[in-house]
Amino acid sequence: MNKEEQEIVLKLSLYEQQIKQLEQQLQAVEKTISEMLSLKKGLDELKGNIGKEIFAPLGKGIFVKAKVISEELIVDIGWKNFVKKSIPETKELIESQIKKLEDAKTELSKSMEALGREVEKIISDASMRSY
Repeated sequence: MNKEEQEIVLKLSLYEQQIKQLEQQLQAVEKTISEMLSLKKGLDELKGNIGKEIFAPLGKGIFVKAKVISEELIVDIGWKNFVKKSIPETKELIESQIKKLEDAKTELSKSMEALGREVEKIISDASMRSY
C-alpha cells in the first residue's frame, strides 16, 4: 500500500469514528425526547387527581405509593435551582426542551449526511485514481 492509499484509509477510518460518535449522540437525543414525551403524558395523567393514590418514581424502576395533595410541581431548572410550577407551565418547559432536542437531532443528522457525502467523495476520487 502506497502513502496516498494509507492516507485515504486513515481519513476513512477517522470519518467512520466520527459517524459512530454522531450516531451515539443521535440515539441519546432520541431517547431523551422519548423520555420527555413520556413525562409530558404523565403530567396529563396527574391533572385532576388530587386526593388519589399514585405510584411515584424514586428512580431506576423503584416506585412508592403516594397521595396527590397538590398539582403544584417543584421543577429543577438547572444548577440545582428549583421553582414551583403548575402542570401547564411544566408542560411548556418540557415542550421547549423537546424543541431544542429536535433541533439538535436535525443538526446531528445534517452532520452525519455531510460526513457521508465526504466519505463517498473520497471513495469516488480513490476509484478514479486507480484507473
